[in-house]
Amino acid sequence: TVSQAEVDNDPKPIEADESFDDFIYSYASDDALQQQRTKFPLSFYDVDKPSKIEKGEWEHDYLFTQQSYYTLLFDNEDDLELVGDTALTSVQVEWIFLENRMVKKYYFERTKGVWMLEAINLRPVEKGDTEDFVEFFGRFATDSLFQCRRVRQPLMFVTTDPDDDFSVLETTLDLNQWFAFKPTLPADRLSNINYGQKNTDNSSTKVLALKGIGNGLSNILYFKRKENSGEWELYKFEDVSI
Repeated sequence: TVSQAEVDNDPKPIEADESFDDFIYSYASDDALQQQRTKFPLSFYDVDKPSKIEKGEWEHDYLFTQQSYYTLLFDNEDDLELVGDTALTSVQVEWIFLENRMVKKYYFERTKGVWMLEAINLRPVEKGDTEDFVEFFGRFATDSLFQCRRVRQPLMFVTTDPDDDFSVLETTLDLNQWFAFKPTLPADRLSNINYGQKNTDNSSTKVLALKGIGNGLSNILYFKRKENSGEWELYKFEDVSI
């Protein structure tokens, strides 16, 4: 049996719990809420080495909220529809470190309407037989000559119609126009919220969304493997920022 005192101390659902996106911003911004919604002692796995983090050892984690934007990674365009699903009960927030190819994953579970951080896992990015997307993107973001070779010509471009905010224009960009319009690309790490989408090494397509935090930024980069070589290339760019 559970004592009444323990029941009374259980976290209660709040409005932000209805949407994981609302919750994670509150969790990262609010120190008191973060303490309340982290299951201590917190299980931490450093590759294969398990440990526990006690409440007194925990340092506030702002996740991606101190940046001007965050990124989301998908295998295909259809999975973009998973964003904002209010029926989710399990979500992982990830940092993908481009230089050392490690992933830090935060496991959140929703029980009785309440989101809680249950565990953190640090592990290497799995490497497949073909060109690794994380390794590719780390170079794509920092090496302009490499980037030139990996942007399809012409590049498909989707943007908001300047004469009608409710419609979009579909056109193309040449290489010079891409460098004029392209967003600042994250060079050291990618964030990701895994709503249930697949992120597999052998996927032939990848979609990277850049979402602004309070600034209206909305860019999506669409990548595909070249059929003859298996190398990644950018084939479509979408900018519907407001």
